[in-house]
Amino acid sequence: MTKFAVMGGGDSSPADTVAVAQQAEELGFDTVWLGEGRLTGSCIPNMSIGLYNTKNIKFGTGILPYRTRNVGLLAGTFKTLDEMAPGRTKMGLGPWWEPLASRTGLKNSKPLKAMREVITVSKELLAGRSVTFHGEFVDVTDIRFDSPWNDDGHGYAVPIYIGAVRFGMVELSGEIADGVLLDFLLPPSYTAQAWEAIRRGAARSGRDLSAFDVPQLIACSVNDDDPQQAIDACKKFMAQYIAQQSHITEYCGADPELIAAIKGILGWPGTEAQILEAMKLVPNELVRANCACGTSTQVMDKLSEWVDVGVTEIVVTAFGDRKHTIDTIGRNAAAVSA
Repeated sequence: MTKFAVMGGGDSSPADTVAVAQQAEELGFDTVWLGEGRLTGSCIPNMSIGLYNTKNIKFGTGILPYRTRNVGLLAGTFKTLDEMAPGRTKMGLGPWWEPLASRTGLKNSKPLKAMREVITVSKELLAGRSVTFHGEFVDVTDIRFDSPWNDDGHGYAVPIYIGAVRFGMVELSGEIADGVLLDFLLPPSYTAQAWEAIRRGAARSGRDLSAFDVPQLIACSVNDDDPQQAIDACKKFMAQYIAQQSHITEYCGADPELIAAIKGILGWPGTEAQILEAMKLVPNELVRANCACGTSTQVMDKLSEWVDVGVTEIVVTAFGDRKHTIDTIGRNAAAVSA
């Protein structure tokens, strides 16, 4: 049974985060994902407030840049969240994108090795064990959680996800993580290829994938009165990502001439006027190949394409009338979740 989740804005106000989370919980969604993909601020305060103001829905980080926190503080953050709401948090980690990573002094070098080291030590700490690990990116000696109640090796059931696009990182998730959080603006054909990479990684470690989780962010917008407005809501977002996120352009199907033209208008950080100008170049067909947008029927039909290729959790990333889009998908989820 495919689950449904919602992507909350990492830079949203606490009140908006709580409102989206409560709406999603009422509709039966499984998870709210919050991210720090750009330099918009920390998602942890909103995650804490969301957990406190809901009863059952889970919260995951989609994603935390994996090297922006010392590994002890990283694992300790999720220890604290799990104590606040046991069994309701997910740790999603991913590389920070360039040029932002380099501009903040964390050049994204050897991401596979760095991710492996961070996850290896985080798992050990969350399992309640003392850890000594001397790696290139993580170097710790005899550390463990030092709350008195951890003296008996108390552990925390926090699953770890890798936020991945390129297939080397997807493969690593199949080898060592509990799931992979796939990005948005990527077509269902990409998801089918991602599963091949997951299986290669699992074969390396000899693991069973029966419980492996594959949520994917999907840009969604519903407008039955004006379907073009829904397409445009996703188009605006897609223009920004084509200009600024090279890993997306590798797989979304945009041709090199279009990519160059958009980058000629829009850089990073971009202005609102530049984004609006760049989106004029993006064809409807490219948007609809990578997003679920248009009428409610068109959106649900498109979401079923991702279900058919193995997405285990549809992460609704809503644009346009966000509340209406989330509500429409939530009320019709059963039709595509079998």
